[in-house]
Amino acid sequence: MSELRKDPIIDRWVIISTERGKRPNDYKDIMEEKRTQDCPLCEGKEKSTPPEIIAYREPGSRNDTPGWWVRVVPNKFPALGIEGEPLLQQHGIYQTMNGVGAHELIVESTKHEPGLDTQTEKQVEEVIWAWRDRSLDLRKDSRLKYIQIFKNTGPVAGASLEHTHSQLIATPLVPVDVIQELEGTREYSSRQGSCVFCDMIGQEIAERERIIYESSHFLSFNPFASRFPFETWILPKGHQHDFGQVEEEKVRDLAKVLRTTLRKISVMIKNIPYNMVLHTSPVNMREERHYHWHLEIMPRLTIMAGFELGTGYFINPTSPEVAAQALRETEEFYPLQDGSIKEVYRYV
Repeated sequence: MSELRKDPIIDRWVIISTERGKRPNDYKDIMEEKRTQDCPLCEGKEKSTPPEIIAYREPGSRNDTPGWWVRVVPNKFPALGIEGEPLLQQHGIYQTMNGVGAHELIVESTKHEPGLDTQTEKQVEEVIWAWRDRSLDLRKDSRLKYIQIFKNTGPVAGASLEHTHSQLIATPLVPVDVIQELEGTREYSSRQGSCVFCDMIGQEIAERERIIYESSHFLSFNPFASRFPFETWILPKGHQHDFGQVEEEKVRDLAKVLRTTLRKISVMIKNIPYNMVLHTSPVNMREERHYHWHLEIMPRLTIMAGFELGTGYFINPTSPEVAAQALRETEEFYPLQDGSIKEVYRYV
């Protein structure tokens, strides 16, 4: 029988539909046509992008030239612009605000590859440092209230460029999804005297049904009320509300957990399209110490249809317990001497 599950953080229900249940091997490899256009993100194409904001590069190499390993540039087609003031205006019952903010693109590798799962742990660590460095720099601008780091992988997930990259959009408002999480964590803390995310981590570790991977500092698991097949969250096991405060030792550990998790997912279903978002506390506002930053990985294996759009409920045909078992049992790739990689185990 199908089951309704309530998200413990916000007032959102999910239907785990066992009637239309899908096992992990029901999701076929996603066949995506390789795009052969001249890639503006590859090394040697630096003049094809706006001038870089920062880059981690070889000593002595010049800006906007080869020699980098992570590069951050303004988005060529920004959703928001850095100029102006966020002025709120009333038009009858409607409100508008100037499109003030920042939109940046983090080029995650010199290699033309589609994801972080094929990078080394060190390279993933460098990408995370870029996220942190840009977050700390942008929060110096008092106009900005929230910094959203996200990654789209595959055309189905909205990626227009195949080359592995993530993005950052800083906004003058706190997004409604984050507001709902802040309100939920605040209410839970007032009622229970503890952090809902910390309690979630404790229960997941105790039950061990939905865990994918655990390290010293981070936990990767399929949440109890997963909205999507193979939806995965990565949380710091110690309470921390602000991603910008993550320490060096934990960045290294996060790189290992993130890379391992993404590799397991990509072995499970080749060419899997997904969106990844980093939720953290707002900036230039009161500190939300009851919050708990985390990464959400949302594979795009199902389509939201009329029921979901009309009700806000999600229907997930694969339970998180089944998904987590499959991912736990899925081994990673390992490198061969010729530099290629081999799949050593695939769940069936």
